[in-house]
Amino acid sequence: MNYSEVLENARKNIGPNCQVCPVCNGLACKNTMPGPGSKAPGNGANDNYNAWKKIKLNVDTFVPNTPIDTSTNLLGLKLSFPLITAPIGSIAMQFNPTDDVADFNEKCMAACETRGIFHAYGNGRDQRIWDRAIESGKAHGNNGIPVFNPGTNEGIMGLMDLYKDCLPQAMCVVVDSAGLPHLKTFNGKGGGTKTIEDLQELKAYAKVPFIVKGIMSARTALKAMEAGADAIIVSNHGGRVLSDTPATAEVLPEIVDAVKGANAASRAAGAVSGAAHQTKILVDGGIRSGLDVFKALAMGADACLICRPVLISYYGGGQEGIECYLDKIKAELEDTMYMCGARKIADINRSMIRLPAG
Repeated sequence: MNYSEVLENARKNIGPNCQVCPVCNGLACKNTMPGPGSKAPGNGANDNYNAWKKIKLNVDTFVPNTPIDTSTNLLGLKLSFPLITAPIGSIAMQFNPTDDVADFNEKCMAACETRGIFHAYGNGRDQRIWDRAIESGKAHGNNGIPVFNPGTNEGIMGLMDLYKDCLPQAMCVVVDSAGLPHLKTFNGKGGGTKTIEDLQELKAYAKVPFIVKGIMSARTALKAMEAGADAIIVSNHGGRVLSDTPATAEVLPEIVDAVKGANAASRAAGAVSGAAHQTKILVDGGIRSGLDVFKALAMGADACLICRPVLISYYGGGQEGIECYLDKIKAELEDTMYMCGARKIADINRSMIRLPAG
């Protein structure tokens, strides 16, 4: 199966809302997709996509003609390339009423296991998926990372308790979905926005690396670091939670500078105290190719997440379809590294890209 066949199959299976465009850029579907709760006028997904396209690559082939190594380490995890497949809550609400997000999570974890990466999964409005997701994780090398919506801390800690017999490699709380209309009612009293103290409580309870998703400024990145986040995800929820926010690619450089500066200060303090907290940076939103992954890494991200094209690939071929897409991303990343002078992930830096003027 090749990727063109994956897209052709997906058009037959995915339901009436998604157009399965040659590139998933949010332009054709506007506010119909992605998902319930999108805020009008529905430009966020396309803004994310276009922001990555405006970043250009600097070719440099005056380097040794040696093999490309895309492997990396993240939060103590070995990844064959710096990508995590991203969470989606309910596919039944967005595509076909009979579709099962638990099966999507299972196929993602199976595909990610064969390709040496991890799958992050969420619960949307259906708490029943957790048991199935936990079992899928156990079956596929414990490669699932749960992502909890911002309900009450008590509710989130209750979900964390489900993992007492098999802790995942990391746990994540997504903070920006507090703004999704269909989750405001579901979250109940006490759900929604989070304080630094709320996140500190969840970090202490998690007992594994703690990730905060939904960071869109240097200010909020530093708040997440104060809360003890081991990693942040620069994300505007696919442009769904508030119109006219900047694209993730636009804010990533300032967030990287702030986090790297705080990490350096922590290392300096750690030289005296013997302990230094370091926060990793992940990013999602409109990343559609290995070239985009390279651009994000060049700006200072440690890894990327991709959601919608992975979901389309699931509709186009289940596990095999997802594997086909992941292979495409990795091959594009390898080619970009080769042409821009990077032979390993640590070689990638800002000199290899050209940011938009102004």
